[in-house]
Amino acid sequence: MAINVLDVRDTFAAPRIRVPALRLVATSSTSARRLPATVLAAGLVGILQAVGLLAVAVAGIDGALTAARPSGWALAICLTVLAAWVVLCAGSGAGLIEATGRRLFVALGFAEVGLVGLLLVVATFAPVVTPPAGLPLPAAALLVLAVPVAKLLLAGTPSARQWVADGPGTRELRPDPVAAHRLLATLTLGIIGFSLGAIAVLAPVQGPDGVPGAAASSVVYTNH
Repeated sequence: MAINVLDVRDTFAAPRIRVPALRLVATSSTSARRLPATVLAAGLVGILQAVGLLAVAVAGIDGALTAARPSGWALAICLTVLAAWVVLCAGSGAGLIEATGRRLFVALGFAEVGLVGLLLVVATFAPVVTPPAGLPLPAAALLVLAVPVAKLLLAGTPSARQWVADGPGTRELRPDPVAAHRLLATLTLGIIGFSLGAIAVLAPVQGPDGVPGAAASSVVYTNH
């Protein structure tokens, strides 16, 4: 109940003081992360090192087997160590790019520096390691050390540390294409299997003199 003129005015008229409506401004809480150049370079060095190790191993395995003639267990150990080295180089480089961690990358770099130093000492007192392309031993050691030292320097930059500290970014969940197109995947797999089986059965077999002979199925039945 109004007791004065002002109260009556406020009862029937809208208030003159207007409160502006609150506007919600949508702000992005997370900004797009950019891959630092140092992290990309370090990861690519690790991946390219793995490819280089694999290429050198494939190209020089015949010469190494002919010159050294290792036993079976020694060859198995060497191949296992080489395979683990290749996988660790590529995996640690990819892990650094994905921001999953840098400990393995750095530890592998220090291990490679120690291995080069050990081989340098051994080659100095017992010349069993010959530098490639006739290079002097110190020059060859510095050339080989350039790769792990570059990896350590790139992985130790503040941008690389911050990249790993932020952790891997969120990935968009996508449906499995095989589950979405199960019938098409099954038909494709069946066609490929049928084609390979038909080639294996119906393809002509090379004779002893290199002349194409009968089909593989005829050869099997003939031998039996």
